[in-house]
Amino acid sequence: MPNRTKKPTAFHWGSYYAEVEDGKIVGMKPYGQDRDPSNIAKGIIDTVDDELRVKVPHIRKGYLREIRKELANGKMAITGKRSREKRGSDDFVPVSWEEAINIVSFELSRIKKKYKNKAFFAGSYGWGSAGRFHHAQSQLHRFFNCYGGYTKSVNTYSYAASETIMPHVIGLSYRKFLDTHTDWNNIKDNSELIVMFGGLPLKNSQVTSGGVGKHTTKQFIKDCARKGIKFINISPMEMEADIISNADWIKIRPGTDTALMLGIAFILESESLIDRDFIKKYCIGYDVFYDYLKGISDGKAKTPLWASKVTGIPSNIIYDLAKQMSKNRTMITGAWALQRQQYGEQSHWMISVLACMLGQIGLPGGGFGLGYSAENGIGNPVSYHKWPALEQLKNPVSDFIPVARISDMLLNPGKTLTYNGKDLKYPDIKLVYWAGGNPFHHQMNLKKLVKAFKQPDSIIVNEIWWNSLARHADIVLPATTSLERNDIGVRHWDQTISPMHKIIEPVGESKSDYDIFSAISAKLNINEKFTEKRNEDQWLRHLWEVSVQSAKDANFNLPDFDKFWRNGFQEVLSPKKQTILLEDFRKDPVKNRITTPSGKIEIFSQTVADFNYKDCPGHPAWLEQDEWLGSALTKQFPLQLISGQPHNRLHSQLDNGSESQRFKINGREPVKINPKDAEFRNLKDGDIVEIFNKRGKCLAGVVRSPEVMPGIVFLPVGAWYNPVDDGSFCIHGNPNVLTEDIGTSSLSQGPSAHSTLVEIKKYKKDPPPITIFNKPNIVNK
Repeated sequence: MPNRTKKPTAFHWGSYYAEVEDGKIVGMKPYGQDRDPSNIAKGIIDTVDDELRVKVPHIRKGYLREIRKELANGKMAITGKRSREKRGSDDFVPVSWEEAINIVSFELSRIKKKYKNKAFFAGSYGWGSAGRFHHAQSQLHRFFNCYGGYTKSVNTYSYAASETIMPHVIGLSYRKFLDTHTDWNNIKDNSELIVMFGGLPLKNSQVTSGGVGKHTTKQFIKDCARKGIKFINISPMEMEADIISNADWIKIRPGTDTALMLGIAFILESESLIDRDFIKKYCIGYDVFYDYLKGISDGKAKTPLWASKVTGIPSNIIYDLAKQMSKNRTMITGAWALQRQQYGEQSHWMISVLACMLGQIGLPGGGFGLGYSAENGIGNPVSYHKWPALEQLKNPVSDFIPVARISDMLLNPGKTLTYNGKDLKYPDIKLVYWAGGNPFHHQMNLKKLVKAFKQPDSIIVNEIWWNSLARHADIVLPATTSLERNDIGVRHWDQTISPMHKIIEPVGESKSDYDIFSAISAKLNINEKFTEKRNEDQWLRHLWEVSVQSAKDANFNLPDFDKFWRNGFQEVLSPKKQTILLEDFRKDPVKNRITTPSGKIEIFSQTVADFNYKDCPGHPAWLEQDEWLGSALTKQFPLQLISGQPHNRLHSQLDNGSESQRFKINGREPVKINPKDAEFRNLKDGDIVEIFNKRGKCLAGVVRSPEVMPGIVFLPVGAWYNPVDDGSFCIHGNPNVLTEDIGTSSLSQGPSAHSTLVEIKKYKKDPPPITIFNKPNIVNK
C-alpha cells in the first residue's frame, strides 16, 4: 500500500488538504466547510513538477557571454547591449547557484554605483503566494529597501481608475472602502432590488488576493433570490449569477454605462424622484452636476432618448429602470470591468452619484458597492482585522509609476506624465527585477511591451515555470511553489486561518524567494538587515506571536503557534454586527465627517476640476471612447472585445495545468461569439479563427454562445503569450496583442483593455504548433 498523507495548504483560489503519495502530490481535497470549492486547484497537481519547471538557475546565452567578460574585467563591456534584441528568443544556459548569485550581485552593485537606486524597477505586480511570509512582492520590496530602495509602481490592474477617483468622491482609502462594503447578510435581509452594472461575475469570485477559506458569493446570491430580491443585469454578457438569480438582462453597448446612468439621473431629477434632503445634508456639488445633466453647461440634455442612442437600450426600458430604482430599497453594484476602459473613472463615480440621488447610502440594503463578486471576499460578513505581515521596510526612493505604465516608462525615460494632480517623470530604468507575477499577462499591447523589455541593461526574475516572463529575462532563478515551503494562511476578508504546510521537497534546485534574497543579500553585505538572523521557522513564529498580540488588542484569542500548526483550518472573527457602507457617516455627518475637502460626498470635486484634465472633469460625464461600438472605426473592426478573467485559472497562473488545458480548442484559447455574428462569418464551434485589429492578431477557437450579445466577443486573459513574427501575432490566444496601451485618463493612468475593437475571420491555414509549453532551447555553454 502506498503511503498517503494529507496536509493543509492554501491558495488565492481556496483552501485544501494536499494529498501526497510517496512524495508526489496526487490530489487536492477542499476544506470541509467550503461548499463551493474551485476547480482551479486541479491545475497544480500536474504542473508542480512538470517539464516546464525551472529547476536550476539559467542565464540567457548572449547575456552570459558578455557578463562573464565583464566579471573578468570588473566593468561593463563597451557596447553594454548584451544581445538585448534576443530577449524572448535566445537560448538559455544552466549555471550553478554560486555563479548566478555572483552575477546578480555584480549587476546590482554596478547599477547602484553608476546610476543610483532609482534605476532599479522592482514593482513586480502580481498574485504570488497567498501566505503571509512567502509573499513574493513583499520579499522583493524588503530586499530592495534594505539595499537603498527602488522605483515602485502604484495602483492595480484590477481597479486602478476606481481606486484613484473614489477617494476624491467618498473620502475613504480604497482598501477601507472595500473592507466596509455593505455585507451580503445585510443585503439579503433588506434589499428589494439589486441593479448590477457589469453583472456579478461568479468566475471571478473563485479567488481573493490573500486566499479564500470558504467560497460564499454564489450561496449569497441564491439566498437573495430565494428571499425575492429582484436582480437586473446591465451588461453585454449574461453570466452564471444572472441565471442563478433569474435576473432581467438589459443588453448594453460596452463602455456606455455612464450614459445610461445619466439618462436614469435625468428621469429621477425631472420627475422629482431624488432625495433632496440627502443631497443637501450629505453631498456637495449637485448644482454643477445638474447644469451638466440638463444640458445647461454643454447644450446637450442627458435625456432617456439621448441615452438610448448611445447605449442601444430603448428609452422606455431606461424610464422603467429609473422608476424601479426609485421605489425600491436598491443596491447598485458596479463591476471592476466597467473602469478597465478609456475614461473608466466616470462609471464608478456616476454609480455613487446615482446612489446619492436615491438617498439610500448608509441605509440597510441600500446604497452602492464596487466589486461584489470581483473577488470572493468583498461583502463577506466578517469582522475586519489587520493581520501582521512581513515588514517591507521604508523605501528611500520616491520615484514611482502607475502600474500599467511600465512599457511607457521603459521606452521613454525622462518623459513627463500626469497622474492624480501630479506631474511625474519617468526614471531611466537599468534593471528590472520581477518576482511573483507576469507582466506578459497583465500589460496591454504586448508588442510594445516586448520592445520595452529590450531597453534595460538587465532583467532578473524569480520564476517557477518557463512562461513568457522567464523567456524575456536575462537571469532566471528557480523559485518554489507554495507547496514546497511552510507559511501562514490568513485571509483578510474571510474567517478562516490555517497553517500552510510544506507538502513536498523543492523541485530540482528551486529555492524560496526568501532564500534567494538571503543569498544575494549575503553577497551584498545586507544579510543581517534583510533576515534579522531568522530562518523560515523563526519568521513564522515571530509573525504568529505578533498576530497573537494583535488579536488580544482586538479582543479575540488565538492559540500558540504549535497548537495553530497542528490544528489545521480554524475559524475566527465572527462578525458582531452587519456592515453597512458609510453607516456612521449617515448617522452623524459632522462627528463622522469623511476626508474629502468638503467632508461630504463630492458629486462635483473642485480638487479634480482644478487638475484641468479634459479626460476627467470635475463631475462624472459621458466621454466618447476612441474605440466603442458607436465609433467610426466599427466600419473596419465591427466587434468589441471583452477580455475578462478566465474561469479555469487565476490570470495566467496554471495555464500549463490540466484544468486550463482541457478547455483549449486545438490548443488555442476559446473565444465566445454570438451565434448571429458567427453565422454572418460562417463560423462553427471549434473553428480556429484569427482575431485582429490595427495593433495585432491572435488565434482562438470558436464557441458560439448566446451569453454574449451581438457585436461582442469574449476572449479571456491569461493564455501564455506565444508570439511569432514581430510579437504582434499570438498563435495561442492572448488578447493583449489586441488591446491598446493607453491610460484610462490623466487622473489614474489605469488600463483601458476593454476599449478594443476587432474583427474575426476563419483561419484558413494550418494553425502553427503551440510552442510556449515547450521549454526554451537549453544549451550547456
